[in-house]
Amino acid sequence: MSDARDSATASATANSTPIVASAGAAPITSASAAAGAANNDAGAAAPVVAPRAAPWRHCLVIAAVGIGAGLALPDQFGLLARIAIAGIFVLSLDLIVGYAGLATLGHAALFGTGAYATGLAALRLTAEPFTGLAIGAGAGAVVAGLSALFLLRYSGFTLLMLTVAVAQIAASLASKWRDWTGGDDGLSGYQIAPILGVWSFDLEGRVAYAYALAMLVACYYLARRLVDSPFGLSLVGIHQSRARMAALGTPVRRRLWTIYLVSGVFAGLAGALSAQTNGIVGLDTLSFTWSAEALVMLILGGAGRLYGGLIGAALFLALHHTASSINPYHWLFVVGLALMLVVLVPRERVVGWFVPRAWRRPRRSSIGTA
Repeated sequence: MSDARDSATASATANSTPIVASAGAAPITSASAAAGAANNDAGAAAPVVAPRAAPWRHCLVIAAVGIGAGLALPDQFGLLARIAIAGIFVLSLDLIVGYAGLATLGHAALFGTGAYATGLAALRLTAEPFTGLAIGAGAGAVVAGLSALFLLRYSGFTLLMLTVAVAQIAASLASKWRDWTGGDDGLSGYQIAPILGVWSFDLEGRVAYAYALAMLVACYYLARRLVDSPFGLSLVGIHQSRARMAALGTPVRRRLWTIYLVSGVFAGLAGALSAQTNGIVGLDTLSFTWSAEALVMLILGGAGRLYGGLIGAALFLALHHTASSINPYHWLFVVGLALMLVVLVPRERVVGWFVPRAWRRPRRSSIGTA
């Protein structure tokens, strides 16, 4: 009799106790759990946690927005190409700042090296565009890999200052090697061959924008696959606690060096695109200002998301173009005000300014309230 009574009590407790699927999820009663099991048996899968969106879906959105911007602004292809190139550059910065947690203010060294390498290759070796992209990406990777061997020995403010020093050394070398880089006058006089032998770079910038947009979509796809991989998840863990990841047996220094190298590839590729689409490479590609502006773009869009860098690049360059056309001397006031809003105002409040409250509150499910 006692065994039967204990069995009945346990059965009643199981029928009345809610089953919590995951942290933050609505409680599911035994009836709803049974219904979910029946649906699973029928072949209707109901995952508890929604999976991440496939990278190709993000790429379709980026391509659709880029094509729509080109159709809506047919006389601004030059600006749109700059936004696409800056998006790749900020994407590379997000890999080491947003995911690996490495502070840097000298990322322009990788961008400028790729730009100069591509310009020199077009001037002295070959004008084939994809070969130039490979050369620029390789140059950025070489500078990133060699500098990271030294930089990753340090952290915090020391690392930040050393990255600035690397960029200043690169800018000084480019200024002094006038026979190769043109010095203060910049590197010019090279021509880029038609893409795939068919599409030549036109004065309106249509081909340049389509070319840059295609590279942006490809780079985003590769970066998204990387950060969603086990390697990318280990970078997030290193960002949160290096000591804990090292205690788990993760080769922290090697992972950080690898992501710095990959970031150099993307930054060098962005510099190569800039050299090919603009037809000139100047010392501003290696300047501290360009590194700081890239960091501002990343902060505006949000670090650690990849797409945040693209949004920040579009916002910053659009503000730059609009405000400087109105007042070329005080346009930085508008950018500074936007940056203050991002830093001081919580994101939930900003969302509340544009999204109605009814849209932000998810409706309670009848299963959760049963």
